[in-house]
Amino acid sequence: MTMRPDLKILIVDANPVRAAIIDEGLREAGFTDLVRIGATNGLVAAIELHDPDVVVIDLEDPSRDALADMFLVSRHVRRPITMFVDQSDSASIEAAVEAGVSAYIVDGLKKERMQPILQTCISRFNAFRKLREELDEARSQLEDRKTIDRAKAIVMRMKGLPEEEAYALLRRTAMNEKRKLVDIARSIITAAEVLK
Repeated sequence: MTMRPDLKILIVDANPVRAAIIDEGLREAGFTDLVRIGATNGLVAAIELHDPDVVVIDLEDPSRDALADMFLVSRHVRRPITMFVDQSDSASIEAAVEAGVSAYIVDGLKKERMQPILQTCISRFNAFRKLREELDEARSQLEDRKTIDRAKAIVMRMKGLPEEEAYALLRRTAMNEKRKLVDIARSIITAAEVLK
């Protein structure tokens, strides 16, 4: 996601004066597709309904419950979230970051800061998303490797082959059947389980 003027932004703020500051700052920065709701309860449903690119939340003084809600929201909807608060402590900051808030701004609700804060929020969200995708890919590759090694062990045992030959047989079979090596490995494991 990149910073562009057609971003749809959901503003969550129960305080109309503070919401107006956010709205005005975003409009002055060139953003026009803005939706405002007044409460954090039902936030997941509101995000699903409005499908924003970015969520800007003003909580003034976030409670533990509000931060727990943010955790649920960020896990469910995966959007850049900027949170404005008036006061905070290190535990609240840590909880917000852990909950997936991309930018946690303490005592900084000023309309002229909206654009750089939003840019930081989106950039940070993108960086974390990339790291998460890389981690998921690494985990998937590790699981595939374990599956292939398990199937290779079955082939070694059943055919009496050394490791290199068992692996070569798996690769040849995958190429001949135009399937992924891990799919062949899964089939072998399934067959071995059935034949026990």
